[in-house]
Amino acid sequence: ILIPLSATFLKSTQLGWDSFWATVTAPRVVASYRLSFGASFLAAVINLVFGLLVAWVLVRYRFPGRRLIDALVDLPFALPTAVAGIALTAIYAPNGWIGRYLEPLGIKVAFTPTGVLVALIFIGLPFVVRTVQPVLQELKPDLEEAAASLGASRRQTFFRVLLPSLWPALLTGFALAFARALGEYGSVIFIAGNMPMVSEITPLLIITKLEQYDYAGATAIAVAMLVISFLLLLLINLLQWWGRRRHQ
Repeated sequence: ILIPLSATFLKSTQLGWDSFWATVTAPRVVASYRLSFGASFLAAVINLVFGLLVAWVLVRYRFPGRRLIDALVDLPFALPTAVAGIALTAIYAPNGWIGRYLEPLGIKVAFTPTGVLVALIFIGLPFVVRTVQPVLQELKPDLEEAAASLGASRRQTFFRVLLPSLWPALLTGFALAFARALGEYGSVIFIAGNMPMVSEITPLLIITKLEQYDYAGATAIAVAMLVISFLLLLLINLLQWWGRRRHQ
């Protein structure tokens, strides 16, 4: 891990500070940061909510087809990212299975930033589900029954009894989904449209720089993205530590 990271930082030093700063703060690059980090964060938040719901249903309820749904959760892990991108584009394109019904409503998904969000939700959901699911399995229904016997409502039981125990796992799932979304490339480029300043993600911009043999520029953007990512993940880890300490 350290060797490629070190090489990235060393390569970017060839630009000099002024050229480095001009490269990483160019309007097109900043727009790609805004989309990549914004869409990744929003997708991770959505996955945090719905991942908890899916994990809750799979653990607490028994119904026909439960095993099939449980297996389908892992589909984004097994599916090649390019295949996922092509499939999502075919579904949400203006003439796709779902896109044809959204188009008359003025809702465009494919080839827009919304398409990027949809792709990142798709590839990030399993991280939250699989992180929260084991913790839910360890939480016995006796806790909820004890809280109910003491007069707690369902809402109070969830926020005061269950959520403190689930919070570290939820933050871990959020961090994994967020980190996975930041580096996603294959499933996004097909559905994004890749329009500069509109739907161009930072990994694609790095690839574009490499294809133009601008290796120093590509590594400069990669370094900026790494630094921002590390700071955000450090913040999430601090929140995890605070959550565990508070729970103890």
